[in-house]
Amino acid sequence: MTPRIEVVGIDSLVLRLFDQIDEDNMPWMLAATQRVRDAFGAALIDLVPSYTTLLVQYDLAQLDDHQARQYVRQALDGLEPAAATSARQHDIPVWYDPSVGPELQALGERSGLGVAGVIERHSTHIYQVFALGFAPGFAFLGLVDERLASPRLATPRKQVPAGSLGIADRQTAIYPLVSPGGWNLIGRSPVRLFDRELDGFSLWQPGDRVRFVPIERAEFIRLGGDDTPFQEASA
Repeated sequence: MTPRIEVVGIDSLVLRLFDQIDEDNMPWMLAATQRVRDAFGAALIDLVPSYTTLLVQYDLAQLDDHQARQYVRQALDGLEPAAATSARQHDIPVWYDPSVGPELQALGERSGLGVAGVIERHSTHIYQVFALGFAPGFAFLGLVDERLASPRLATPRKQVPAGSLGIADRQTAIYPLVSPGGWNLIGRSPVRLFDRELDGFSLWQPGDRVRFVPIERAEFIRLGGDDTPFQEASA
């Protein structure tokens, strides 16, 4: 790993740690995040890890560009991957059903797995939280089984119900709030992912692991889920 440092603003740097998305990146990303946080201390304003990069925003009143670059180089010197034992795992219940996952049936046909096969493949893998973004509590998870990988919809939907579980390429995610979206929907979860009482307002953080647990409609409703069938928003 040979990090590249790029200036992206008068008070911001991007560390390009990797060239490709890979699940093996995460222990290194977590270690780099902690090292940079420790190095910058009170001069750090924000730190945003993602699939391959780490955004660092710092206080210009305390550091200039040269000092910030020096801190980064010192932080990454002798870097070792973080221990996997530090990751939290979340078991997230999901009702996989075409009534709330309008692309589930088509994905089963296209992959040759059938609906049951899609559910099995999607729910048996343990995913990593690579990044947070798009909306509060929205976590980009990966990597999805190659047979389930699906491109984003050609035309994004104007409204996706909160709790909807989707796939885009080899990523998967749950929409925490009602919002526009172009991912392929395959189910719905009753879990509340955005909460002002949670640390960072989100259930999860980069590096966490996520397993989806299939449940039936009755259990979904018991857990507080909204089983209203999905309908495309009118123009």
